[in-house]
Amino acid sequence: MPEPDDVNAAVGRNVRGHRTRLAWTLDDLAARAGVSKGMLLQVEQARTNPSVATICRLATALGVSVASLVEAPEVPSARVVRAEEAVTLWTGGHKGSAARLLVGSGTSQQVELWDVRMVPGDGYSSEGHPTGTRELLLVIDGELTLELDGTPHLVGAGDAIAFVADRPHAYRNLGTSPLRYSLSVIHRDQPTRPVPMPPA
Repeated sequence: MPEPDDVNAAVGRNVRGHRTRLAWTLDDLAARAGVSKGMLLQVEQARTNPSVATICRLATALGVSVASLVEAPEVPSARVVRAEEAVTLWTGGHKGSAARLLVGSGTSQQVELWDVRMVPGDGYSSEGHPTGTRELLLVIDGELTLELDGTPHLVGAGDAIAFVADRPHAYRNLGTSPLRYSLSVIHRDQPTRPVPMPPA
């Protein structure tokens, strides 16, 4: 499993790289992402362990995937990610609950593959992703209660669900058995933002 310091360093390096590419100041990105300038500075300098919510806000503001912030930018034509190399970005309120980012596509159509485990009584709420983001989810063990627009959807072992994820949603294990599911997040292609040219 990657060391937290290595993940923090990758996030800081990638956030700074994307911000520089867009010619944004720290204030620009902080305002767009809804995080404080101080927090952003700590993220870029790898002096904090940012929450998954902070990473998601930064990715949304920058128009990139979460995977592009936590992974190295070089993606070979084929790459095996061993189980111990997955990056844990969420741990629940109960021991044994965790969401691990296995791999991202590293292509213009950004796709993330997650392995999520939740013990009974745990759950995770997500803010809406950028417009057009879709999620595909397969329950491996247990039963998932997926809340979307305030409506619960029960998804049992072997069942799958696809949904548009540009609105708040939540994943909950309201059952009595451990829950495990595989989740793919598919980000719509984002148009390339022009980099402002300095005045002549």
